[in-house]
Amino acid sequence: MSEFFALLKKFDLKGIFITPTTNGFLQFFRYVFVGGLATIVDWGVLYLFTSVLGVHYLVSSIISFTAGLLSNFLLSKLLVFKASEARVKPWAEFLGYALIGVVGLGLTEIILYFMTDYLGLYYMISKAVATVIVLVWNYVARKKILYK
Repeated sequence: MSEFFALLKKFDLKGIFITPTTNGFLQFFRYVFVGGLATIVDWGVLYLFTSVLGVHYLVSSIISFTAGLLSNFLLSKLLVFKASEARVKPWAEFLGYALIGVVGLGLTEIILYFMTDYLGLYYMISKAVATVIVLVWNYVARKKILYK
């Protein structure tokens, strides 16, 4: 945590966002930032497909998940886990990344369905709740399973 605040104090944006690091706090900060960008992609695609194109929200969620997964994987490789060596080959790394993401998608679909169909909440509010829960799952699983 002290490394992060030292970089912040110097306003070293390259150190905060780009320079490879194995510092857990800095990696988690970057993961949340990257996740925020991927969330914008995910939510934007969800809204576009559901509210603009009229696709059912659970189907739209699968499409938006795919767009978010791809952007999250690429940005995480570039910014978050660049200094961490993957435990497996690149194709297996993506497969593992995707499988962990599919578990997150399952959690998202369950939360969306329950909160939207049973509690009567707007699907984007349900998505926000699901996003927070799945963020924690994805980070912990990817850090522990995929990276040394």
